[in-house]
Amino acid sequence: MHLTHKLELFPDQRVTQMLFKEVKNAAELRQSAMAGKIQGALINPTMLVNSFQVLVAANKAVNLQKIGKMKTRSLYSEIIFNLSPTNNISEAFKRFGISDGDDSVMVVLVHNEDESELLSDITARVNGRQVPVDDVSSLSDQAQIRKLYKVTPQEEKCGSLLDAVVCRMATKDVM
Repeated sequence: MHLTHKLELFPDQRVTQMLFKEVKNAAELRQSAMAGKIQGALINPTMLVNSFQVLVAANKAVNLQKIGKMKTRSLYSEIIFNLSPTNNISEAFKRFGISDGDDSVMVVLVHNEDESELLSDITARVNGRQVPVDDVSSLSDQAQIRKLYKVTPQEEKCGSLLDAVVCRMATKDVM
């Protein structure tokens, strides 16, 4: 149900993604995250093409944390910020963070070896049904994603929507 990756550049760090549908307590989760009671990023899955997009954002956030160059206050807010094609932090939270009325949520955790306690804590907090992370593409609003990332039909002829999105995420700091 969840998906865990070991980061190549930081072998002591793991990124775990969990996807929930039919969430009834999004407002409560958002408040807990803002208060620092949830050690994870709560992401709106409608703005995600694929779980790889989240892995790229998390990898970049861990790297920026290690070198002391984060633009936000926490690792988890940095993950949400890194999903955005722009450098506007509040816009990133509006687009990629969860809202009080959302009925689905992607939870992203960064941790060391043992994650079982973290996973059970998150699962207990979310009042919803956990589904496989690969189902995230079925929740995507691709029209909204194309508009936000300014992906042209021509661009999709030579690559995928995921390619275009990841390219925008990776180059936003230098553009």
